[in-house]
Amino acid sequence: MHDELRRIEQRVARVHDQRVKPAVHSARVPLALQAWHAPGEPVPFAEAKAAAYKPFGVGTPWGPPWGTTWFTAHGTVPAEWAGRRVEAVFDLGFVNEWPGNQAEALVHLPDGRPLKAVNPQNQYVPVARPAQGGEEVEYLIEAASNPDILADRFAHPTPLGDPRTAGDEPLYTFRSADLAILDEDVFHLSLDLQVLRELMLELSEHEPRRHEIAHTLEAALDTLDLDDVSGTAAAARAVLAPALARPAHAGAHTLSAVGHAHIDSAWLWPIRETKRKTSRTFSNVTALADEYDEFVFACSQAQQYEWVKDNYPHVWDRIKEAVANGQWAPVGGMWVESDGNLPGGEAIARQLVHGKRFFIEHFGVETKGVWLPDSFGYNAAYPQLARLAGNEWFLTQKLSWNQTNKLPHHSFWWEGIDGTRIFTHFPPVDTYNVEFSGKEMAHAVRNYQDKGRGTRSLAPFGHGDGGGGPTREMLERARRLADLEGSAKVRVEHPDAFFAQASKEIPGDQVWSGELYLELHRATYTSQARTKQGNRRSEHRLREAELWATTAALRAPGYAYPYEKLDRLWKTVLLHQFHDILPGSSIAWVHREAEAEYARVAGELEAITAEAVAALGEGTRGEGALGEGVPHVFNTSPYPRTEVIRTPAGALARTHVPAGGSAPLVPTAPDHPVTVTDGRTLDNGLVRVVVGPDGTLASVYDLTAEREVLAGPGNLLRLHSDLPNYWDAWDIDKHYKNHYRDLIGTESVTVTEEGPLRAAVRVERAFGKGSRITQTVTLRAGGKRIDVETEIDWHETEKILKAAFPVDVRADHSSAEIQFGHVKRPTHTNTSWEAARFEVYGHRWVHIGEPGYGVAVLNDSTYGHDVSRTTRDDGGTTTTVRLSLVRAPRVPDPEADQGTHRFSYSLLPGASVADAVAEGYALNLPLRVSGSGGAPAPVVSVDGDGLTVEAVKLADDGSGDVVVRLYESLGGRAAGTLRTGFPLAGVQVTDLLERPLTEQPDQVRQSADRGDAVRVALRPFQIVTLRLAVGDRG
Repeated sequence: MHDELRRIEQRVARVHDQRVKPAVHSARVPLALQAWHAPGEPVPFAEAKAAAYKPFGVGTPWGPPWGTTWFTAHGTVPAEWAGRRVEAVFDLGFVNEWPGNQAEALVHLPDGRPLKAVNPQNQYVPVARPAQGGEEVEYLIEAASNPDILADRFAHPTPLGDPRTAGDEPLYTFRSADLAILDEDVFHLSLDLQVLRELMLELSEHEPRRHEIAHTLEAALDTLDLDDVSGTAAAARAVLAPALARPAHAGAHTLSAVGHAHIDSAWLWPIRETKRKTSRTFSNVTALADEYDEFVFACSQAQQYEWVKDNYPHVWDRIKEAVANGQWAPVGGMWVESDGNLPGGEAIARQLVHGKRFFIEHFGVETKGVWLPDSFGYNAAYPQLARLAGNEWFLTQKLSWNQTNKLPHHSFWWEGIDGTRIFTHFPPVDTYNVEFSGKEMAHAVRNYQDKGRGTRSLAPFGHGDGGGGPTREMLERARRLADLEGSAKVRVEHPDAFFAQASKEIPGDQVWSGELYLELHRATYTSQARTKQGNRRSEHRLREAELWATTAALRAPGYAYPYEKLDRLWKTVLLHQFHDILPGSSIAWVHREAEAEYARVAGELEAITAEAVAALGEGTRGEGALGEGVPHVFNTSPYPRTEVIRTPAGALARTHVPAGGSAPLVPTAPDHPVTVTDGRTLDNGLVRVVVGPDGTLASVYDLTAEREVLAGPGNLLRLHSDLPNYWDAWDIDKHYKNHYRDLIGTESVTVTEEGPLRAAVRVERAFGKGSRITQTVTLRAGGKRIDVETEIDWHETEKILKAAFPVDVRADHSSAEIQFGHVKRPTHTNTSWEAARFEVYGHRWVHIGEPGYGVAVLNDSTYGHDVSRTTRDDGGTTTTVRLSLVRAPRVPDPEADQGTHRFSYSLLPGASVADAVAEGYALNLPLRVSGSGGAPAPVVSVDGDGLTVEAVKLADDGSGDVVVRLYESLGGRAAGTLRTGFPLAGVQVTDLLERPLTEQPDQVRQSADRGDAVRVALRPFQIVTLRLAVGDRG
């Protein structure tokens, strides 16, 4: 009997693949083609239509890498096809079996309306159903010859990721362009055979249902005449009908199916190509919605909608219609599907604000969930941020990629660092590109971790990344699997409907607390360092521009707050936080453009800030205005600072500036000047730093605590071999630690400054393949922070450079800053979960401590790091923090990270977490010195340990209200007073979208005895957004 099953299975496969499937299109006539190869970048439809076309034959090569070829296709439906379903079918020369990531096209009608896309697994365009015979067919087809970067699955570097190196040889050969009859009986027979065969293969050989299906399939094939598939397909289907009509078991798992097309906003193609990909896929989706009433398509990323709105108005109108009739579900409520780890907290808030507002404004829809299926881990602030934006659920898929451990649940309540919980689901089908294969259906059921509690899971179906989204074949499969014995029940529905039901099934004690760490793609914390630095600097420049623009709007008569400019610049930064741009996992073209965009953003933000500061100098309202010519210092940090700065005249001065405000430059003498002895020892009375002859920190002695800070050479640069098994730009594999070289050779160790306000030692090294590194170790008067200003000319390949700080502290855990707070991670590896976190991320600081003493390592642009413990010879335990500075992967960008990098990091001895928070802001927000101007009081000031102001801006609705976002930053309860530098007419707590909460919390209240004061009490890591109405300023 077993042999009989195998024989039937093999027979069904061959008959289907070699006889039935080829007969789906039962007759064909060729279309006449002409071609015009567009020079350079894509052109508008009108320009392409007016171009001079030349005859083009099937079998002709076309399309250099990243090129665009426009084709015209002409034909006539034969008269004898009257009454039949007719389609145009195109094969552009598709390669391999990839559903996307290669050539694709958008088919237009002669009047310019996009009709439908042509994709590798979706090659047809509807012509007539039924045909009358004699219809004239005319199309203009914009075909993109995007290279198949995935051809060898990232095994080798390729020059195809940049038009500068890709060459101009044609990549594709046009295989066919036909009018064809779709034989509907054969089409449906093909799907009947596939569904039943795949179901049969997943059933146990001991189950009667498997044998029943096998014999039914055998009988159907006996009915089918292989010489007349079209004429006998209906009879064969009749044989299969009873097997397809058997209902599913009452307790069968339910798969809530929603159409989906995961389109990376950039990855193996540039942003300009994503704009075209969205038009193609969205055209397919709207066409499919016309054909299948039950179809529901979920689509995130407001940025992609905006591209379509601006460039493809006809497609945009069809999307609006589909939303209105319930077939299109905007989801996610974010500007893009951003990286989940690296964007700052305020940036994630703005992702949610801009995404939600777009959907509300254009569709009247407020999305209910966060949709991030493909990001590389998820920070522990997300539950609170998502809830503050009005979301009820969170979806991911990527956790199924974990290398070591498997999460215990697929549906659970995710708890963030502040205690907020949000219902979360990651589909057990383990893909967001479901095709409804039997293997997928069976895996979803077997894999589901919550049996006995939950009864349903989500199945996002469709081809992504240029594959064109869901197909009619998928929807036909879903229909057959809606209620079929032996299978999960498939129900096509809106994701909100799924989450509403699933959340009721899962009890509140099914909780995952803390970050959702992806045990893979750990190198995305470090790859493409210039992209990451551009993002970090942009986030802080936006903070600065908003603060001083708000101050100027309140204090400088005639100053106009730059709403539109800031909105546009925020959206540019948010776009580049997409989860393959900011992580550094895209082709060269993408990162080259990202660096150029960050430079443009920096210039525009600098102009906004300079204009605001100048306006304050010309006519400051209120207190503190000084005469012309007096330098002023502006502090964007939420903490007061006393720092050494360089004046406009070029001299050094030490001055004090309030948090979020400015002050005249009034030099103050330090209690202890910085001295330099022995050519390498720096001392400021608080710490003594010895730079060794090898350029490392030989000693850092805390004079106030009377203890040595280091347990070995500090700032030890270690160059590791870095060749992961797969996914070069994405992964760091554990074996990288096994091979390394310490960079202890120096060309020079030189004192470059000798106090009294600042002293510095410069260390120069050459190493590897012509790489050079220059580091300046700087100590300033009045502080313990030791800065390492770094410039690298980097020419290594498949290497990672780390900077190690072995600290004489026994720390059971490290604390790393994340969005609106910090997380604690064990420094030991007792469990597989801990061992898997051998590379983690943090934002501006990492802190380690033992009772009574702590040390922080700060940075201004890097994220990846590792923390480990070492046992000394005397039995004591020390802790080492290693920053990941720069990598050199070769795939998908063969020149990733090559060239010059400039950044700083710091060692902060004797630091509490509060010190780390304050100095992290200070390092990333340098004081700004203006040659002259006013010194206005801060717009807002806050007292109370742990209360930290993250954003100050004017309300987006143009009302003139001031919006302040603050959070508790230390992990404890905090209470204090926020005071305004303007008359306060009222205060309201709002959501992230600046909408007042229905119930105003008691923790925030305006003081009864002082009108400009607001009492604030926050729980650990709580975020609060305040809307402050500005009173009459007289």
